Amino acid sequence: MDCNFSQQKLESEVLALSAGFVARVVRYAERMEIYGPDLGMPHTRAMGDGLFELRLKAAEGIARVFYCTVVNRKIIVLHSFVKKTDKTPSRELKVAQRRTKEHHHG
Repeated sequence: MDCNFSQQKLESEVLALSAGFVARVVRYAERMEIYGPDLGMPHTRAMGDGLFELRLKAAEGIARVFYCTVVNRKIIVLHSFVKKTDKTPSRELKVAQRRTKEHHHG
């Protein structure tokens, strides 16, 4: 795969989020291993074209982690950010959509 983003770098970014967010990512990741990548609202939301968002709330605020899945239900982290407004900024969504396409089309 020749993507413009590094899976390791993105996982590091997620792990660099505040402790409350990281704890929730770990908890939801464990659930996804059992139930699959789409846990449904309010935990996850399908964004179309194979893109999902993990919806995180913690004492520190609200964050989102965008991801997609590939063969054997492997979850690929695409982008994460801490929300500052009620609506997901379009630039954040566009980054995740672009990376989904790069990942699926190499």
